[in-house]
Amino acid sequence: MKCMYCQGEMRKDTAPFHVDRKGYHVLWDSVPAWVCAQCGEAYFETEDVESIQEALKELDKRSAELSAHVA
Repeated sequence: MKCMYCQGEMRKDTAPFHVDRKGYHVLWDSVPAWVCAQCGEAYFETEDVESIQEALKELDKRSAELSAHVA
């Protein structure tokens, strides 16, 4: 598989994933990914993206519950 950006070779590895949203920051240090050996660009498999999305939905819910206690 070739990198979309630099055409380097992709290899199976891990990569960090971080997101800022709705009043919180999440960082996973090592998510399975295809990582470009040349430029370091990471591509995540569909099932891993779905797992991240599920976790973020739960965090959104919990964050909203915590924020409700402040109001």
